[in-house]
Amino acid sequence: MTDLLYQTDSYLKEFHASVLSVLLEERAVLLDRTAFYPGGGGQPCDFGSLKIADQIYPVEKVKKQGDDVLHFLGGTAPLPSVGSASRGTLDWTRRYKLMRTHTALHVLCGTVFRDYGAQVTGGDMEPLKGRMDFEFETMRGDLVRDIEAAVNKEIAAAREIGVKILPREEAFQIPDLIRTKINLLPEGIMLVRTVEIVGLDLQADGGTHVRNTSEVGVIRVVDYKSKGAINKRIYIEIE
Repeated sequence: MTDLLYQTDSYLKEFHASVLSVLLEERAVLLDRTAFYPGGGGQPCDFGSLKIADQIYPVEKVKKQGDDVLHFLGGTAPLPSVGSASRGTLDWTRRYKLMRTHTALHVLCGTVFRDYGAQVTGGDMEPLKGRMDFEFETMRGDLVRDIEAAVNKEIAAAREIGVKILPREEAFQIPDLIRTKINLLPEGIMLVRTVEIVGLDLQADGGTHVRNTSEVGVIRVVDYKSKGAINKRIYIEIE
């Protein structure tokens, strides 16, 4: 089992770990601990590097596999041996942009749920841009402008953001913990990570976020589309 350092400290840029196993065909290593986010919930995986002995391996993909996190290594250098000590370094510029983006989408989700009661039906993101789908029957330009203004007001309110890991039974006592139309938490998950934007939003989430909404910047709704009778998509970018 990999210790998921990013779950409790999204600002960790470097970390030390040991190689638990090596997958030769996949050119991947399993570490005992990692700060690399393996992707999920619409947030892409992290990139960066692993330094093992005098060799620096680019980390080109990270993937969750059960309780483990696989780190796929680029280059052609021979793979390290099991038990090797490593130092991981994240591509922090990219990661921080994704943190800002993910938090912006939570502010959008929380604002729309509070003001319109609309649940999320899907979402995706790249650094400083993303989209979110909601259960809306209609979407108009004036409604989109109202949503944009309300989201930026919440961002400017400098709301603190906190993370907790709770037993499943306790977590599911929280009203509206799951904001997606479909509950994406498998039955086997007994610990639930929650992300709270204090005074606005509290939901189950596994991704990385900034500590305060003031770090997000200004969001712009750059487009919106109908993706079905009660499914409307909002595209945002962050300045």
